[in-house]
Amino acid sequence: MTAETALHWDGTALLALDQRRLPHAHTTLRLTSAGQIAEAIAGLAIRGAPAIGVAAAFGIVLSAREHGADTARVRTDAELLIRTRPTAIALRRAVHRTTSHLHEGADAVLAAAQEVQAADVRTCDAIGERGAHHILATLRRRPLRILTHCNTGMLATTGQGTALAVIKRLAGHGAVETVLVGETRPLLQGARLTTWELRRAGIPHRLCVDAAGPALMASGEVDLVLVGADRITAAGDVANKIGTYALAVAAERHGIPFLVAAPEETIDQDLIEPGDVHVEERPADELTTIAGQPVAPRDTEVRNPAFDVTPADLVTAVITETRVWVPWPATELCRVAAGLYRRGWLDGTAGNLSVRADDHALITASGRSKGSLRPEDLVLVDAVTGTHRRGPKPSAETAIHAAVYAAFPDVGAVVHAHPPFATTIAARAAEAGDTQVRFTDFEIIKGLTAGVPATCVDVPLFRNWPHVPDIARDVTDRVTADPPALLIAHHGVTTWGPTLETACNRLEALESLCRLQVMTTMRS
Repeated sequence: MTAETALHWDGTALLALDQRRLPHAHTTLRLTSAGQIAEAIAGLAIRGAPAIGVAAAFGIVLSAREHGADTARVRTDAELLIRTRPTAIALRRAVHRTTSHLHEGADAVLAAAQEVQAADVRTCDAIGERGAHHILATLRRRPLRILTHCNTGMLATTGQGTALAVIKRLAGHGAVETVLVGETRPLLQGARLTTWELRRAGIPHRLCVDAAGPALMASGEVDLVLVGADRITAAGDVANKIGTYALAVAAERHGIPFLVAAPEETIDQDLIEPGDVHVEERPADELTTIAGQPVAPRDTEVRNPAFDVTPADLVTAVITETRVWVPWPATELCRVAAGLYRRGWLDGTAGNLSVRADDHALITASGRSKGSLRPEDLVLVDAVTGTHRRGPKPSAETAIHAAVYAAFPDVGAVVHAHPPFATTIAARAAEAGDTQVRFTDFEIIKGLTAGVPATCVDVPLFRNWPHVPDIARDVTDRVTADPPALLIAHHGVTTWGPTLETACNRLEALESLCRLQVMTTMRS
């Protein structure tokens, strides 16, 4: 083994640095069977979502060599490996990736396992670079005081790590004042492993008890919280080491960015609700004993979840090897809705706003005043079908949002509102039998033409069918990208854009045009 990796394949066995013995003893385990690797993962000799995925992949190699053509025995070993740490999606995916080559023979399985490891190294490098670039571009304070939790470095991966890879890159830019390391009870991965890695890297750091994190944020000693993840739902809820949720709540309370660094494959599109995440329950003796010595009365009942799930609305962004993903800007969506409500454009419970991420959209629920929305008043739906996935009852107008998302895959947000002048113009045009409203010669027209000067714009007008899906059907049939807006007779207006800000700007531009149209036609 090299000093820069915790796992090494020597051709016949997997060599693993026993993380249970760190930092005071450096012991290498030689693992020669899938069963030994499963035991090492379950006992936390090997830990960290990417690392256990790589280890499990080589477990399949050893099983394939041992059992040859008896693929049923190999698949039994595969299930054994998957069961060791059920929360981490990387383990399951690595096992599936290698077992898919069983029909090609053991050499093909080995090649697949080696690619799992190589991909992990590439992923860590990309996360480190992308994360550092994002943080340097968005946080002004230099140098930074970063709070992290658990261990997310070379011990948790076969590369430089995830969150710790970002920290190492930032340190290379001279942008780290200190790293505050939560001890990470009950097994002290922060105290034992992260401090060891930071010391070796020469990065200034201080150890603190887990409960100190929120207090340090309150006292102004933290600029950024940066953690890893074992699994992330399609909506952006983050399963990570127990104690992460509390840090996210405190970070939101004190206006501190809460960033998650994790491989793209950590995102599980099959998980919709936070409760869908299988949270591993660890043995009771991890809490009732310390270093083998009892600290609680005998037979004390214990709850020892290894992970917690941080809701997506508390996550500032997820940094992967390919993107910086803002899972769901729930707080921002509520803030913008409240602003439109105060302007009188979303009276009562009228109107809806939505934002899109990948295949899903987050939209305001039915029957909720937009002046007092909370994140729990938002609904997760399929972006292009409007199918309800989680949260309260969606509005019928979800169908209109879905029609826009289906027509324009690059649209990131839709706003449907009832501003008075736009609604007035839509009613007048419908009574005149028009199917569009033309605006000419107003400077604000460029607000609907991506800033390109134009003397005329035609906004399509749709009939206000009593059954909203019928409106959505008409939108599907007639909507065009230019302009990014439509009017509904006696009803309101819908605008869209790549971001919520852009969609709202276009709403403002269209309402301004309608106000000017009403005022200029009153001159006579």
